[in-house]
Amino acid sequence: MAAQKILLIDGNSLFYKAFFALYQSLDHFTNEAGLHTNALYGFNRMLNDMLARVQPDAVLAAFDAGETTFRTNMYHGYKSGRDKMPEELREQFPYVMELLQKRGIKTYELADYEADDIIGTTARQAEKAGYEVTVVTGDRDLTQLCSPQTTVKVSKKGVSDIEAFTPTYVEETMGITPEQIVDVKGLQGDTSDNYPGVEKVGPKTALKLVHQFGTIENLYQHIDEVSGKKLKEHLVNDRDQAFLSKQLATIKRDAPLTVGLKDMKYRGDQEPALQELYQKLNFRSFLTDADSDATTTSELPEVQYTVLTTENAAELDQLTTEVVVNVEMLTPNYHVADQVGLVIGTPEHWYVTKDVALLQNPHVQGLLENPAIKKDVFDNKAQRVALHRDGIALQAVDFDMLLVSYLLNTLNNADDVGEVARQHHYNGVLPDQDVYGKGKSIKLPADDEFYQHLTRKALAISRLKQQMLADLDSHQQAALYREMELPLSQVLGQMEITGIRVDRDRLEALKSKFIERVAELEQGIYQDAGTEFNVGSPKQLGEVLFEKLQLPVIKKTKTGYSTSVDVLEKLAPDHPIIAKILAYRQLTKLISTYIDGIESDIQPDHKVHTRYLQTLTQTGRLSSVDPNLQNIPVRTEEGRKIREAFVPSKPDWVLFSSDYSQIELRVLAAISGDPNMKAAFANDEDIHAVTARRIFELAPDADVDANLRRQAKAVNFGIVYGISSYGLSQNTGISNQEAKRFIEKYFHEYPGVKQYMDASVAFAKDHGYVETIAKRRRYIPEIKSRSFQRRQFAERIAMNSPIQGSAADIIKAAMIKMNQVLAERGLQARMLLQIHDELIFEAPVSELETLETVVPKVMDSIVQTDSLLQAAAVNFDVPLKVESHYGNNWYNIKK
Repeated sequence: MAAQKILLIDGNSLFYKAFFALYQSLDHFTNEAGLHTNALYGFNRMLNDMLARVQPDAVLAAFDAGETTFRTNMYHGYKSGRDKMPEELREQFPYVMELLQKRGIKTYELADYEADDIIGTTARQAEKAGYEVTVVTGDRDLTQLCSPQTTVKVSKKGVSDIEAFTPTYVEETMGITPEQIVDVKGLQGDTSDNYPGVEKVGPKTALKLVHQFGTIENLYQHIDEVSGKKLKEHLVNDRDQAFLSKQLATIKRDAPLTVGLKDMKYRGDQEPALQELYQKLNFRSFLTDADSDATTTSELPEVQYTVLTTENAAELDQLTTEVVVNVEMLTPNYHVADQVGLVIGTPEHWYVTKDVALLQNPHVQGLLENPAIKKDVFDNKAQRVALHRDGIALQAVDFDMLLVSYLLNTLNNADDVGEVARQHHYNGVLPDQDVYGKGKSIKLPADDEFYQHLTRKALAISRLKQQMLADLDSHQQAALYREMELPLSQVLGQMEITGIRVDRDRLEALKSKFIERVAELEQGIYQDAGTEFNVGSPKQLGEVLFEKLQLPVIKKTKTGYSTSVDVLEKLAPDHPIIAKILAYRQLTKLISTYIDGIESDIQPDHKVHTRYLQTLTQTGRLSSVDPNLQNIPVRTEEGRKIREAFVPSKPDWVLFSSDYSQIELRVLAAISGDPNMKAAFANDEDIHAVTARRIFELAPDADVDANLRRQAKAVNFGIVYGISSYGLSQNTGISNQEAKRFIEKYFHEYPGVKQYMDASVAFAKDHGYVETIAKRRRYIPEIKSRSFQRRQFAERIAMNSPIQGSAADIIKAAMIKMNQVLAERGLQARMLLQIHDELIFEAPVSELETLETVVPKVMDSIVQTDSLLQAAAVNFDVPLKVESHYGNNWYNIKK
């Protein structure tokens, strides 16, 4: 008879791990009540994985009962250096107990003891009862528990990367037994739990000593055999600390538990209570999993397909009204990704192939280029660019599942057909990751499984089309999709295909110059420090600054001294070495991130072809990757110099730029309707000088010095971003009280702005979202958060998103219109880049005069000429201002 299995879960450490694994998505995981749910979501994913792998008969989730334990009584500094629990995590803790209960799992905590001790004691009891024990934790301290019957699984990264510790694995990786782990901990101490160990004894030395002597007790019985005078001196001086630390590290195996193995029987999911909790937490994917038995490829229903060949390609001519198309690629950069398959057809008849050379077949190409046949896709831009590589101009795209899903909910948008399908309650297709794997392990499955997956993806696109388009209609966003986002995807695709030329020699020259300067800075740093060290190592840098040079310690982290930019900037007045370190960091980042990064993305045509992420941001602004051309530094001369390498693609051509001046403030004036702000823009006045005169109570014609204008500018843009008085004081160097007075005066002078902001916050509270002038929505569940800080953050989003998003709407409309005008006029000029509020073109010198007239005219009149923007509820009667420049490279455009 097989041994029974027990699963012991270290609740606190795994819950923390889940929280920080999904911390970057914190704002995406909230329910209707404003509760953050990222830790709960990640923890539940871990549970699903653990339960599926172990298939236990008994389960216990152990938690710490409080901050005070027998260890804190032994050593008052135990765990005292830990950061305070984030409020967003604290609010989730009550729900993890409810989640575990409804998963049929026993939870337990014991006063004066830690979860480790509960697990250690239970593991021993279970071993004696003949159980096979699995411990799952995020804390390596529990590896001391592994035995022939107990495996300790440690979550290394995220919520799915697990390292399994057995006695054999411990011996192979560390050269010691599990019982000796506490001896190592006793000697080296633990910075996380904040107990001391022996001075100057790190992990390597501790392991060496344990290899030699076995235990701390035996080490001190043979202390004279220790080599190294200094090491022996530290060991002798810190003998008591070593024994104390070992005691603190040792997990109790005999804690006075009030529960037994019989109480830990795994009861399984408690339905329908669990489903009710998932609904409360807005865990749609878990609801989907529970409602569907289709969790693996083998469990999904088979779909019918025909393998496309040269012989049967003529059958495609029978498809005359609407088809789904998908060129399959396994990596994100569709400019260079291998094309591994094609699916094309309708729910009545799907054609699939791995032979992408068939794209050149006249029947395939004719279908894809036929403007009378509608095409439904997932990511129009990716498909368009990919097919362009095959010499095909994709025509008549009607439904882009990715774009529609993004518009329906920017919070949880995914870039995978399977994930998007699940979000829309369709379970007939798996995410790509489940079929192909991920990272370096990505590979194509067997032909039938691959063709089934391709067909299921196409079927999902087809099945969800009407439902998703109906949802767009109900959101009043059909025009936003049809008139802006879908046409824009075509414009962006053409810009990406065109690319921008890079002068590699210029990049190399800049790199050589920067490397030379880095070497000079390095020598200067060594001179100031009085020693050579690795400037790029935060640990070594911290030791030099705060131990050798005795600079004041501003902040410490779990791993030592903080040497972050904000810390170094505060230290700058204290020592000349700091300015050199900051310059060194800046230049090394320019080399590694920008110069090397751009060089690696240069294609054989001597251009970079960036990818614009159209479905990433919640405001509707575009992002750029491979390379990120929107993020090239402009605040330093060295950073700006990188732009010298971006040049026109032909002789006698130039780069031409037009950008909106202060567009977000103009949008604010229009949507708030504030008469004073609108008047300033109508009269083409300097809005920052106008604001300075108003808040500083100067005469209407008074000169405004640079400092006052700078402060007024900070207020203007701060208001756009919902800045607090504290934030304004930090930005301007004025007192918090002065900043508060400035903001109050600002709202007095621009009362329409205050009314708009109050109304926007109220709308968000009532509806859960805010809208731009083009009906783009940003959902803000945090507006109902229990946390005051999160609600404040949400209110700032409610104020700013309609402004920033409407500015994005305007430039997107201008791009579409500009593309049309260039074609209608038969100009050779081509749009290359969009950098936030700026459009960059390349054109022959002979067309400059035309561009200087046409481009600003299109851009500054777009609100009046674009039908979607004209339909907005806002009376946009604030003039837009466009400034244009040109040059022989990107750097020289603004000179």
